[in-house]
Amino acid sequence: MSTGSHHRTDPLRCEEYGYGLGRLDGILVLKYHSAAVLEFGETRQDFLHQLYWSPDGVLSTRCGADARFVGPGESFWAQRAVTHDVRAADRQTVYRICLRQVPPALVGLRAGAVSIDDEAARLVEAIAAPGYDEHDALAARERILAGLGASTRDYVRHHATGTGFAMAVARALSHDPGAQVRLDEWAERLHVSVKTLQRDFLREFGMPYSRWRTKLRLRTSRVLLKTRPVTEVAHRVGYATPSAFIAAFAKEYGHTPGQHASHPTDPA
Repeated sequence: MSTGSHHRTDPLRCEEYGYGLGRLDGILVLKYHSAAVLEFGETRQDFLHQLYWSPDGVLSTRCGADARFVGPGESFWAQRAVTHDVRAADRQTVYRICLRQVPPALVGLRAGAVSIDDEAARLVEAIAAPGYDEHDALAARERILAGLGASTRDYVRHHATGTGFAMAVARALSHDPGAQVRLDEWAERLHVSVKTLQRDFLREFGMPYSRWRTKLRLRTSRVLLKTRPVTEVAHRVGYATPSAFIAAFAKEYGHTPGQHASHPTDPA
């Protein structure tokens, strides 16, 4: 049975769902939703392995000197006793899955971005809800673990519903939202026509490449603004000038990025 513990104190909500707790094959799922940026800080869990996944945004992750963004169809894995840092944007849902066993595909991986297939992602959401049967949840746990890929190279195979070209670009940009690569350059790299790639973006994401890239950059910026000045964030997510970034941010969200930033202006 689920522990079903709910903490509703704003701005953070955390729901806890545990099945088979205390057993080797148990699973604990923490579902977070916040009105502000979610920060898991320098997290080190000596007894449990951690998997972070967000269905509706980008995660900024760091383990030692390795910092990266984890995008759609991916998750971040950290073995127990490995210090790591994970951040998510405001109004974003994050699932933190705690395990005593290492998923078969992740044996030997201390920490890093991994792929999660559609069925595993669906089951994470399903078991993080009141009233889910414990026997069914433990069966779902096995499928969740089987749906994890050792690296994000498995991303296209797991998630593409079209040709997979748009998903390949999405994976690369999720790791580096500031990349200055035009659509025709991506098409050349993938050995397809620009028309084919644009059509695949419309099929996969319901919007053109340029719009998808803008939304990704701005979602990513909301994660970074809590700890970085506006000018640095603007360049990090691919804008040539802070003014261009501020204009795009205001157009998307109806207010300037200064409302999100802990350092609204650069230090003198």
